[in-house]
Amino acid sequence: MRKSELSVRNMNKQAPQSSILNPASFGKVAVLFGGRSAEREVSLKSGAAVLAALQRSGVNAHAFDPAKENLLALKDRGFDRAFIALHGRFGEDGTVQGALELLGIPYTGSGVMASALGMDKWRSKLVWQAGGLPIPEYLMLDERTEDAAVVERLGLPLFVKPANEGSSVGISKVKTVGDLRPAYSQAAKHDRLVIAERFIEGGEYTVAILGEKALPVIKIEPAAEFYDYEAKYMRDDTRYLCPCGLDDATEKEMQRLAGIAFSLIGGQGWGRVDFLMDGDKRMYVLEANTSPGMTDHSLVPMAARQAGIRFEELVLRVLELAHVG
Repeated sequence: MRKSELSVRNMNKQAPQSSILNPASFGKVAVLFGGRSAEREVSLKSGAAVLAALQRSGVNAHAFDPAKENLLALKDRGFDRAFIALHGRFGEDGTVQGALELLGIPYTGSGVMASALGMDKWRSKLVWQAGGLPIPEYLMLDERTEDAAVVERLGLPLFVKPANEGSSVGISKVKTVGDLRPAYSQAAKHDRLVIAERFIEGGEYTVAILGEKALPVIKIEPAAEFYDYEAKYMRDDTRYLCPCGLDDATEKEMQRLAGIAFSLIGGQGWGRVDFLMDGDKRMYVLEANTSPGMTDHSLVPMAARQAGIRFEELVLRVLELAHVG
């Protein structure tokens, strides 16, 4: 058992059986993973786990890497539906979703619009602001931005991140005015849109969405300075607390806000909404993930286990929710 601490009650209780009586009813299923984004390596791990779980359950599932095969081959090879285990650009940003719609192949997760919005941290913030949801204060940066003005507005430390990357790719924690310009340059390597965001001290949480249900909240406690790529996928000392330690009313409110945030961007099927909480227990919607990780470090499977859902059951439920458009 890895060192990451997942505190889960009732881990040994019997998980509910799948509602899928005949896994063959899914037909021939393509598990899309790999791809050509900066998150390719994570996607390879997610896809391998999903593929193995589907095959264990008797689903006629096959690997499909869009970086190695043209998507038109999905039709040529007779696939009936697709499980999207791609992360990052060309996978969870609406591009693959649009292609699958043109091909008429049902796929898991959100549609084109929600996928694009979920990937774009700036535009999702605009939607949530318009919907009245609390978000951390932020500014958009460019080469002409006055660093001192940003620090005066947002304070220190603050975070700088590319608007259209996931898995904390290109993110930096800025502690001094002098750190801001290098952080901008680092983020700008990944995207032309760069965000500076106020640091919220108090805790990081995440809420998984499965169908119409919000799963139990997970609190994330990285041993590193913040929850970066290494803490997410490589370190074994990040602590994941589920139960999360919040009182019932606060957890339910976070789940409610997660459902609203996911709905506002048009989310479907499954996903995850991340939160920050300050010392006064004020919640802030941070970002949405419409194609969450399914690795051994991933959060949706952790929340599902707390809800009594085995990994195989989770994967089948996600596949059952596949749709076109």
